[in-house]
Amino acid sequence: MFAFWLTFALLLGTFSAGPSHAEVETRECLYFNVNWEVEKTNRSGVERCEGEKDKRSHCYASWRNSSGSIELVKKGCWLDDFNCYDRSALRRLISTSHNSSGVNVPPAGNLLEETKSRIFDVVLVSGWSVIEPPPLALLNVLVYSLLPVTMLSVVLLLGFWMYRHRKPPYGHVDINEDPGASPPSPLLGLKPLQLLEVKARGRFGCVWKAQMMNEYVAVKIFPIQDKQSWQNERDMFSTPGMKHENLLHFIAAEKRGSNLETEFWLITEFHERGSLTDYLKGSVLSWSDLCHIAETMACGLAYLHEDVPRSKGEGPKPAIAHRDFKSKNVMLRSDLSAVLGDLGLAVRFEPGKPPGDTHGQVGTRRYMAPEVLEGAINFQRDAFLRIDMYAVGLVLWELVSRCKAADGPVDEYMLPFEEEIGQHPSLEDLQDLVVHKKMRPVFKDCWLKHSGLAQLCETIEECWDHDAEARLSAGCVEERISQIRRLASVTTSDCLLSMSLTNVDLPPKEPSI
Repeated sequence: MFAFWLTFALLLGTFSAGPSHAEVETRECLYFNVNWEVEKTNRSGVERCEGEKDKRSHCYASWRNSSGSIELVKKGCWLDDFNCYDRSALRRLISTSHNSSGVNVPPAGNLLEETKSRIFDVVLVSGWSVIEPPPLALLNVLVYSLLPVTMLSVVLLLGFWMYRHRKPPYGHVDINEDPGASPPSPLLGLKPLQLLEVKARGRFGCVWKAQMMNEYVAVKIFPIQDKQSWQNERDMFSTPGMKHENLLHFIAAEKRGSNLETEFWLITEFHERGSLTDYLKGSVLSWSDLCHIAETMACGLAYLHEDVPRSKGEGPKPAIAHRDFKSKNVMLRSDLSAVLGDLGLAVRFEPGKPPGDTHGQVGTRRYMAPEVLEGAINFQRDAFLRIDMYAVGLVLWELVSRCKAADGPVDEYMLPFEEEIGQHPSLEDLQDLVVHKKMRPVFKDCWLKHSGLAQLCETIEECWDHDAEARLSAGCVEERISQIRRLASVTTSDCLLSMSLTNVDLPPKEPSI
């Protein structure tokens, strides 16, 4: 049976005291001897290591490999010379140690090489005996030790990078909520376009007032997650024939930034009066102003809904359904002409082409038609145009509610159905009110006593009819309002003429003779 001995020193770990050899004269090592009966010694215990001054003490252990079975033979104190730091001295120490135990071992050189190949290598580093694990075991130790540290470092670095590059998202802000202080302009020094202040916030981002060269423009900024809405609105504005006085004038669309900081900009003309919602909150309307806003609004929507043949060098304009028509998306020029904007949900109906994304419940919940609320949409062009017309009826009601032409006080501005179900109605609330109960915003009695407002209320009822096919078209509403305004003007003129005639002093009758 082949057997060999390996003896090596353990580094301080088995010493009972921690200080260095220079500090302590005497050390202790755990003692063990498998041949205690033969050598008349204790089998195990503690051994005191006492040597000369120029010696250094180590705890050693020796094992025997017998057909692959490793057996501990001896352990205890080992005194060696401080000058024994090279491998030749180590060989002599091992050979001497083994021979002193009465075991027949191979020559020192062969023993060392055989030991290195079979178990592990023994080396001397800075005068101390150190164990070198097998290469594979060492690699495993390094991997398992460094992997958690590496992963923790990566997580910390990633967290730090995200903290430094974080950007507050654009939230879904209700139009009635106070947006608070405006965020600072992200590109204050950029020329020729300089962002000045936030004018509005909505579902797809915020709208900035900006200065481009010597004129003011509106910049609608979409975050990266709303790229599809930006792209759809850009495509709608880029459709041939989309230049109309009652449609928002489109200037440019740009992509700004990179990676997580990417933003999509839509640059259009700027209107200082803002949206129709904002204007109605702070102003009441005369009869003339009401008619002008309503007529130009209907004119813009009629053009959007219309198929326009090729003209002025551009291709034919297809019919386009807005799908998010509301007072917030109607801008006002300085002369109170209406301008339609926000085409992020719009859909085109080109002959021979599918309309694209026409899924059901989109838009602002408060302005959804009954068929949209109950999910019973006919996915045809006319059905989508009639959905817009239902919303037109609600916006016209908003206009009438802020008109001072009727006898009686003008109430504070309220959104459609706000009086019935509040500012933040749920889908279920609107389904119950609009679909099941078939309720609509209320007309005040004083409105019906004004001839013009009474006729306009009839038009509103025909716009928000529960039967979609019975609703008026945008072109018909434009003609109705134009006719109502003319008739009201004639009626007013006749009344003024009649009043003036009754105030004329007639000459006294001559006395009869």
